[in-house]
Amino acid sequence: MELFNKKILLNSHSPRRKQILEDMGFQIKVVSSNSEESYPKNLSPEQVAMFLARKKGEAYTGEIENNEVLLSADTIVVLDNTILGKPNSETDAISILKNLENREHRVITGCYLKTNLLSDNFFEETDVVFAPLTEEEISYYVHKKQPLDKAGAYGIQEWIGMVGIKQIKGDYYNVMGLPACKLWQRLKLL
Repeated sequence: MELFNKKILLNSHSPRRKQILEDMGFQIKVVSSNSEESYPKNLSPEQVAMFLARKKGEAYTGEIENNEVLLSADTIVVLDNTILGKPNSETDAISILKNLENREHRVITGCYLKTNLLSDNFFEETDVVFAPLTEEEISYYVHKKQPLDKAGAYGIQEWIGMVGIKQIKGDYYNVMGLPACKLWQRLKLL
């Protein structure tokens, strides 16, 4: 397939994003750019995810060859229209998970693609419902897995996802940090 001739310049150090792209069959080169995760306060959650992904992509100063596509992404968790960031401590992670348990929330990933000629900015949204969780279960997960680098304080592919997530509506991989199906479709257009 023609898409496999493209190399993805992954502008992220997320091992989950890298693994998803490898599983999709792409050649990957991890690159990096420096941009802070600030955004205008008047944006909707969907716009925030796309804004942050684009901001990361536009901060990349390296070359993009003819057969390469730069990919930047940002995943946010939204509860009651409030964006939940990455926790800043174990106590914060426990608090976030207590707020998410037995409720539905949205996971939104913004993506920014750039070739040497074109760019694309889009998002995907997945609804996630946690089952009721005990304080002991939440505490066990936070202390065992240290989810301080994850929006919403959890990874769906980890223990808490296996025992605590009772329903998702949308792309599972989006909750991991990269909407694989939508990404494939958008890459075909570049």
